[in-house]
Amino acid sequence: QVQLVESGGGLVQAGGSLRLSCAASGRTSRISGMNWFRAAPGKEREFVAGINWSGGSTSYVDSVKGRFIVSRDNAKNTMYLQMNSLKPEDTAIYYCNVEGTTFTWGQGTRVTVSS
Repeated sequence: QVQLVESGGGLVQAGGSLRLSCAASGRTSRISGMNWFRAAPGKEREFVAGINWSGGSTSYVDSVKGRFIVSRDNAKNTMYLQMNSLKPEDTAIYYCNVEGTTFTWGQGTRVTVSS
């Protein structure tokens, strides 16, 4: 089992930046990738970005391409999401998960973008 803790959210104005962190603990040895999801108010959780743990390949939902950058520090079992040029539509609670082993969703970290 992997425990996940998201952090780094906050309130920013449109056009601003935030960097989110997702720290994994527990049975982390078999992590093969990590992903960011978000849930806007009243909406279902959607995929945002992901990164492969070995090769570092990344993927993004179309709406954040060119604005968000996902990265990872394997030694720290931590994934990051650099969020630039934020838009009000990015307002959501951001969650992370892992590939390769079991996990439970964390509490998420709240991102609010004002206009």
